[in-house]
Amino acid sequence: MSKKYFGTDGIRGRVGQYPITPDFMLKLGWAAGMAFRKLGACRVLVGKDTRISGYMFESALEAGLSAAGADVMLLGPMPTPAIAYLTRTFHAEAGIVISASHNPHHDNGIKFFSGQGTKLPDEIELMIEELMDQPMTVAESGNLGKVSRINDAAGRYIEFCKSSVPTSTDFAGLKLVVDCAHGATYKVAPNVFRELGAQVTAISVQPDGLNINENCGSTHMEALQAAVLLGHADMGIAFDGDGDRVLMVDHTGAIVDGDELLFIIARDLKERGRLEGGVVGTLMSNLGLELALRDLDIPFSRAKVGDRYVIADMAERGWPLGGENSGHIVCSQHTTTGDAIIAALQVLLALKRRGETLAQARHGLRKCPQILINVRFDGGQDPVSHPSVEQACQRVTDAMGGRGRVLLRKSGTEPLVRVMVEGDEEAQVRRYAEELAGVVEEVCA
Repeated sequence: MSKKYFGTDGIRGRVGQYPITPDFMLKLGWAAGMAFRKLGACRVLVGKDTRISGYMFESALEAGLSAAGADVMLLGPMPTPAIAYLTRTFHAEAGIVISASHNPHHDNGIKFFSGQGTKLPDEIELMIEELMDQPMTVAESGNLGKVSRINDAAGRYIEFCKSSVPTSTDFAGLKLVVDCAHGATYKVAPNVFRELGAQVTAISVQPDGLNINENCGSTHMEALQAAVLLGHADMGIAFDGDGDRVLMVDHTGAIVDGDELLFIIARDLKERGRLEGGVVGTLMSNLGLELALRDLDIPFSRAKVGDRYVIADMAERGWPLGGENSGHIVCSQHTTTGDAIIAALQVLLALKRRGETLAQARHGLRKCPQILINVRFDGGQDPVSHPSVEQACQRVTDAMGGRGRVLLRKSGTEPLVRVMVEGDEEAQVRRYAEELAGVVEEVCA
């Protein structure tokens, strides 16, 4: 069955526009509470990022969950992976994250975690959607859910992150700049690295509800690049608004993306005999990553874009590592979902073991030129399957003669068609990408 509300990463949209409205969230909280109660006594953890609308939606979800008889435990602003972890440790039936990840403040959304800290199974999402179409009821007064707040959530998560590295780990002498995107990592991330001995300069750690992801974080790296160069830091670490994506900057100011970070972690695991199986990337992963891993005899698989699909492929194959070039990196030896802080720690460990700088380590992977152009798509006929678009894609594919690839896909989180072309020569790749984007724009007009 197709889903009415849930996309590849929960429910997301513009605040005030259906379904990202208080009345919808009230009903969603009730429907989720009713669904989770079918599993038995029900406790649900609720966390959020720092955007201003989080207060409104937290209250609405809390009321709906309580009306369904579900107990609610509020975490306040916490990274998405922290909520996955705490849902497991508190033995709750589910966790809810109020966040639109890397989007600006005027967007928001809802993500769910199961009691195991994983994405909700499709059958539970479908159950919630079916309940959304039923009249809302209220439990008997004595059966209403109770609400409490977990005051030590940040400390618990900081200790969990630190437990992902050996207890002897000491990053003394390492000079870091950490960009928290005015988002959910603004309290915990700098403390994790400081408590492990690093010298940390924290930027974008003054959230005001409106500045999340604004010219900062993993989607806007310029401020971090400047801060690394100005402070003569060893590297910079950039998180997105909800803390499940990480990108880095080396000491020269060059951006190190998710493909390169994934390579550095995979190579380290391989060298230590800790990589059982291979690495899962996505359709957007750079061809250079696949070739570099092949040189190390590390198997590589491409899943559909989205951490849900990466995690599913990892579970199916029994592989411990996967991720996306956007910076979603999943280290399943340590946690159940993409965790930006834990991924960053694994990179720092790999560099320390090899005695390399980030700039040196990234040179083990030669990336193929890859051009991505986003084209706005506001509904109507699917442009990806339009005959003129398909013909243009085939024409470009043929012209590259097996030395490149073309990928067009609709975004799962934004109203965009992503046009990607990859090949040997950057000017040629850019020309082909612009040509295809022009065809898509004509179809979308």
